[in-house]
Amino acid sequence: MFPPHSKERKRLLEKLRNRGNYQHNQTVMENQSGPLKVKRRPGKKQPLNKKMYVHCLYCKGMFVRKELWRHMRRCPSKTATDTEATGQSKVLALVDVAEATSSKAISPGFWKVLGNMKQDDIASVVRNDFLILQLGQSFYNKHGNDPTKNEYIRQKVREMGRLLLSLRKNHSIFSFEDAAKPNHFYKVIEAVRDVAGFHEDTHSYHTPSLALKLGHSLKKIGDIMICRGIAAEDDKMISAAERFQALCTKEWTELVSHTALATLNKAKFNKPSTIPFTQDVQRFHQYLEQKSADAVKNLTENESPQAYAELARVTLAQIIIFNRRRAGEVSKMKLESFKKRDKTELHEDIAVGLTPFERKLTRHFSRVEIMGKRGRKVALLMNPEVVTAATLLANKRDACNVHNDNPFLFGRSQCPSTSFYRGQDCIRMFASQCGAKNPEYLRSTHLRKHVATLSQILNLKNNELDQLANFLGHDIRVHRDFYRLPEATIEMAKISKLLLAMEKGSLTKFQGKSLDEIEIEGEYFLFFIFIFNSLLQLHHALQVVQYIKGTRNSITSLEWRIL
Repeated sequence: MFPPHSKERKRLLEKLRNRGNYQHNQTVMENQSGPLKVKRRPGKKQPLNKKMYVHCLYCKGMFVRKELWRHMRRCPSKTATDTEATGQSKVLALVDVAEATSSKAISPGFWKVLGNMKQDDIASVVRNDFLILQLGQSFYNKHGNDPTKNEYIRQKVREMGRLLLSLRKNHSIFSFEDAAKPNHFYKVIEAVRDVAGFHEDTHSYHTPSLALKLGHSLKKIGDIMICRGIAAEDDKMISAAERFQALCTKEWTELVSHTALATLNKAKFNKPSTIPFTQDVQRFHQYLEQKSADAVKNLTENESPQAYAELARVTLAQIIIFNRRRAGEVSKMKLESFKKRDKTELHEDIAVGLTPFERKLTRHFSRVEIMGKRGRKVALLMNPEVVTAATLLANKRDACNVHNDNPFLFGRSQCPSTSFYRGQDCIRMFASQCGAKNPEYLRSTHLRKHVATLSQILNLKNNELDQLANFLGHDIRVHRDFYRLPEATIEMAKISKLLLAMEKGSLTKFQGKSLDEIEIEGEYFLFFIFIFNSLLQLHHALQVVQYIKGTRNSITSLEWRIL
């Protein structure tokens, strides 16, 4: 018992009163009749419109929509663990999600993810469709432990929201419960084509990847409906969902995915090489080294968020460039992973199989293990200078206003606990500043293809190729099919030797030799081919043919005049 007129007693009575009014207001809105219990009533001249009022997320009191954000900033029922919503639009978005008819089907964590979504027509559709919310909840159940996946979850539900908007506009289908029925399957196909920008004349998609993504989400919605039907023992729902999935399995490839994949593959034909030049890479490394030394000195002398941000960006770029790692993986490196980096001495039994130079390298570099794509464990190598810079970042976090709960090594100062610097942005900024001839090629993906493609020149053994692929975080099949792409220069330099030998009928001379060991005798033969191709462009092909037929063994002054 609390003493009369005490603050705690008043607070509990107010809370109890608000809960009772909330239950009363819910009944009034469901029945569409009766007066609402609001905290502040409007003037006599202003009518009581039910759409003007919403409930506070914390105390459940009913306030005018336009004034709710002011109350929620100082609501006495708000706790430290509640979402800190600021601004009228964000507060109303959170409230709309909470009061949606389907809000009871989602968890508080996913509810917070939806609250940060851009508020537009798509967000309204997402909030009020049960199956879209269930789809988002499914993604949240899978990725909810990783706050960096929240944007991915919002993207997936917004894709389905765009599809449902198209169904509403063109086919008068207002929910996915109606859309995911067998008799509406071909209407869904038309809506997918509309959203992905299908061109009937060229039989291609403007956004082919979106069409493929929508197909995966539709199949997932079919699974959700089957699970709901099994739980509710609704045979009709189960049968309809299974037949819809059967149509997806049999018809989707022919009607959507085949054309979408063809569009993607067509865009890759005759695509110019994007492999960076070695000179640009060297210049980039030198620029980052100088930038890092200046940033370390600046942060040591001046503990400010600006100096911290500069060192964090350049250190992040250095690690990505040196290790040829995916930018997103390094950006999300945990502070704990860096502190637990491998500091053990080289084992004597292993050292026996290493050269003296390799032993020195093991003592020079530090190894940090992080989580890569698909949960794969990947390693980062850091030289002493980078370790010193990263250690300085870890030590200056408190002085530079980095959130205490931020788990990332490259966490942003004066930002929420889930914020970190994006490696791709850092690389793009420094690449444009370093003076490279082709800064647009200095990207993490291009550099990864660079090292994988140039490894073909080294003629690595299978076990060495496995080690390289494992370090880059690839499956060996992915490494061969997508990263070790045959470059035009390699094909021209090596395969052309084989074709020329076959044309001359001298292939038997090279039996047992590799492509590197094949040398075509009579270099004048290639010289004449060059003359032929050059003059062919000048429409003198017949003269060149006659010239080559009459000339076999020497190069005369006539050839120089032709050139």
